[in-house]
Amino acid sequence: MPTKPLIGRDTRLCMSLAARPGNFGTRFHNRLYETLGLDFVYKAFSTRDLEGAVRGIRALDIRGCAVSMPFKEAVIPLLDGLAPSAAAIDSVNTIVNDDGVLTGHNTDYAAVARLIADIDPATRFVLRGSGGMAKAVAAALRDAGFREGTIVARNAAAGAPLAELYGFDWHADLPDVPAGLLINVTPIGMTGGDADALAFPEAMIAASTIVVDVVQYPPETPLLRAAKATGKRVITGAEIATLQALDQFVLYTGVTPDDGQIADAAAFARAQT
Repeated sequence: MPTKPLIGRDTRLCMSLAARPGNFGTRFHNRLYETLGLDFVYKAFSTRDLEGAVRGIRALDIRGCAVSMPFKEAVIPLLDGLAPSAAAIDSVNTIVNDDGVLTGHNTDYAAVARLIADIDPATRFVLRGSGGMAKAVAAALRDAGFREGTIVARNAAAGAPLAELYGFDWHADLPDVPAGLLINVTPIGMTGGDADALAFPEAMIAASTIVVDVVQYPPETPLLRAAKATGKRVITGAEIATLQALDQFVLYTGVTPDDGQIADAAAFARAQT
């Protein structure tokens, strides 16, 4: 294993900005820096001054910055440009600094697009949720050629415009129609108050062929367990989180880890979070 240089004047800093910083990205990136012997360090931050934080990225030559809610859209006017992944949904989760030029990317969108690339776009889907990640998923579905689908969100002010933007139907409640692809983009099943709840009823799961749950913790939600028990293909929140973090890592460093190194970093990050 290469030896990581001691932190010094030439060390490149990468960071994240979130209202409630987590540990997954910090652990994932720093583990890979250690494994690959890269002179980088990654640190999570929160801020009440987004404009000042972005000025700091430019002024201090910080190489890259992950962006979480509630900053994904507010940061756009502060940047110099958007990569296609961010322009597709007007949402940024990654900033790359190239000699003072700040470009916004969206690796959530890119990760979802890659994970659904082999699904027949004629498949009817139901997507439950209307937040920032739901926007990334809906855009990826549209751009992959999906046309028959419903976005389910009780909040009409968020759900209806999201569905209209991407050309899908909107329902406040789950529709009474079968769908081959079920996607949960809500906190249902997440560690906490809804940890034991199913995002979709068992009958809908039984009628589906593929189930996606973007919840990262726990790694296996009630929805994923139910889908696996009936032999459905699943795409997990852990897969999405790992893939989007990997894309960030490559954007920042220009280095692509091998599959074993990626798996090790993801397992380390989940165990330590």
